[in-house]
Amino acid sequence: MNQSPFTSPSTTGLLANRYQLKQLIGSGGMGEVFLANDILLGGIPVAVKFLTKTVVDSKMQQDFAREALMSAALSQKSIHIVRAYDYGVNDKGKPYYVMEYLSGKSLKDLIPLPLHIFLTLSRQICLGLQCAHQGINIDGKICPLVHRDIKPANILVIPDPILGQLVKILDFGIARFLNYASTASTSRGFNGTLPYCSPEQLDGEKLDSRSDIYSLGVMMFEMLTGKKPWQPETDYFGAWYKAHHFEQPKTIAEVKPTLKIPQKLNNLIMACLAKKASDRPQNIAQILQVLNSLEPLNCPSLPTNIASSSILNRPLNSALPIAIEQSCRQLLWPENKPIQEIVFPQILDTAQGSMTALWLMLSQQEIKNYAASTRYSRFIFITSPHPMLLWVTVLYNRQLAPKWLPCYLDMQNPQNLKMVSLLTENEHYPLIFFTLEEPHSCTQVLSSRIEPTQRQLLKTWVQQSHTLPPTSQAQLSRQLLKQQYKQIQSRILQHLESEPQVVLSRF
Repeated sequence: MNQSPFTSPSTTGLLANRYQLKQLIGSGGMGEVFLANDILLGGIPVAVKFLTKTVVDSKMQQDFAREALMSAALSQKSIHIVRAYDYGVNDKGKPYYVMEYLSGKSLKDLIPLPLHIFLTLSRQICLGLQCAHQGINIDGKICPLVHRDIKPANILVIPDPILGQLVKILDFGIARFLNYASTASTSRGFNGTLPYCSPEQLDGEKLDSRSDIYSLGVMMFEMLTGKKPWQPETDYFGAWYKAHHFEQPKTIAEVKPTLKIPQKLNNLIMACLAKKASDRPQNIAQILQVLNSLEPLNCPSLPTNIASSSILNRPLNSALPIAIEQSCRQLLWPENKPIQEIVFPQILDTAQGSMTALWLMLSQQEIKNYAASTRYSRFIFITSPHPMLLWVTVLYNRQLAPKWLPCYLDMQNPQNLKMVSLLTENEHYPLIFFTLEEPHSCTQVLSSRIEPTQRQLLKTWVQQSHTLPPTSQAQLSRQLLKQQYKQIQSRILQHLESEPQVVLSRF
């Protein structure tokens, strides 16, 4: 653990009458991070980051509040930016952020990376940066955000059941506030990390997204080689100023001759390192275009062991009782549901007990087409700003387009909580197909399996939902889940395409 850069808050104190500080879990140039429990939300773990700067006047407090609010708003737009929940200034004048607590590894501890992992992580980093550079709406005005301190230490990599590894960018807004605080309090203040700073940042110029692109180029070089493009004799400002302004970066081939990478990836990284901002890629979209063109060839989007946490339904000896299928076939389409192609969850009461089922209305031809499809299920849950569950079922047939069946469940709705609780009690749930054509009868019943670890997660999420205070932001959480849904669809599809096709039994 690094030595604390300032006097630490009490590791057992109560911050803002809400956050019970537990222990120091990290420190660096910007401050210290503590694990804490949010007692207002039933003791769920959060991370509290205290900054090194002291807020000495009301103007600085206003600017910190603005940066914190912008950072919090931005974190709601992308799963690749660590979520910020709260901010404040303690009684010693130290500003702090309250963030989601994530168990993962810093990118700096993982490099150098194999090419396929490099491509996966780089793409996610770019998606987070692109979201920030596109800006957020503040009082009707779009405000782009520049990170100003992109480096491996500010990238967290956490395990994820869909992506394998999920990238989270840390400290958005903090770098900008610290830069302001430093220049406001001293005539020659500088904040940033010298090996990753763009020439214009070292000159104190106004920065745009191309400065982050330069830092990204340095980081991508290091991710592949384990070394930086320059190796000045000292780590002082003057040595790095000279390197960034006047010295050509080393090539990847010079630093790591054994590494073989596509030429256009090499060209991309070197272009990001151009001294003039106008000579670099002008936006993250241009970088993503190159990375996306390489990814299918070099980097499977899903890890090879994804089947252990995904739910691919294959013929099983322990099929659900035939009595359940018979009960389903006797059902009538609910009168309060429209006659159209829709899907919704509903509790099914049978002689064997209650269970949650998916009800679908499709054309007779589609029902026939997907009768022998692979079924895949995935659940995604977010607690903030409103507890919401996304339940995705996919019907996959290699000869047809996949049939996506997403359901969004407000986890503060008692009926939805009951449905999810029932999902945890049964290994399978029924998919009940009704025809779009009259008489709209049930003509097919399939089963979809929920893998044990997923059922355990569902139990945890139900318990969490019971402890969270009421909110009125369900629509915002739904939008956030829609974004995550779009991002994982291609990966789920690539995984399904890589699996051997099997003919599946009914119940």
